Amino acid sequence: MFNDTLHEMILSEDGSFTAYSKEYDEHYHSTRDGAMHESMVKHVEPAFKLKEKQDEIVILDICYGLGFNTLATLYYHQTNNLTSKLKIYSPELDVSLVKSLVDFTYPKEFEIFKPIIKSLSEVGVYEDEYYYIEVFLGDAREYIRKFENRFDIVYQDAFSPSTNPTLWTKEYFQDIKRGIKEDGVLTTYSISLATRLALFENDFNIYLNIGEGYRDATVASPSKLTIFKEVDMKHKISCNPDAKSLRD
Repeated sequence: MFNDTLHEMILSEDGSFTAYSKEYDEHYHSTRDGAMHESMVKHVEPAFKLKEKQDEIVILDICYGLGFNTLATLYYHQTNNLTSKLKIYSPELDVSLVKSLVDFTYPKEFEIFKPIIKSLSEVGVYEDEYYYIEVFLGDAREYIRKFENRFDIVYQDAFSPSTNPTLWTKEYFQDIKRGIKEDGVLTTYSISLATRLALFENDFNIYLNIGEGYRDATVASPSKLTIFKEVDMKHKISCNPDAKSLRD
């Protein structure tokens, strides 16, 4: 059954289930924005606005968790009839969680992906004509140091900086910068100044992801983007001179 020793399944406001982590004292998604809705509007849709016409799209999904960002990506790919090859790489520290996901209650939209969920839960890899998906069971920071100039998209969706600071530091985003392509895009739910500073200090341009029905989020890229409103980081810094990014 779903691993209920450390996790409790919770119904979110869009009708999809998320989970509450007793270890981190946090939900995997905003219960207000909704698990499925949050994955789509804060990660998949803003990223694919920029990348969906590519023949191949390489994605780093930090962290796999319940698999929503990866599965929502597949759902978007299919419902929009995209023909691009997707390669998704996702580290996850919680081995027992991944293995229990065959019994998680996913949205009906993910029903078609049950064989993929099963394969990832059991062997950590799935591959077919269009998809290559790899779940690495272990330390995310160790994993991402293997890649250089590889990723078109990074979903930065770790537990919050207050509970899991190691995946939000300036040094962590330095590794992300090394792994992302120059025209790559990073998405995250975090709008904290510390997070944005850590990205900005690694030469990311910072943008606001804003829309109806969800709370503001962040988009970042080493390149200039035109479809999102840019955050004036120099002004933010001048107004908050004592603000600091997280450090290792």
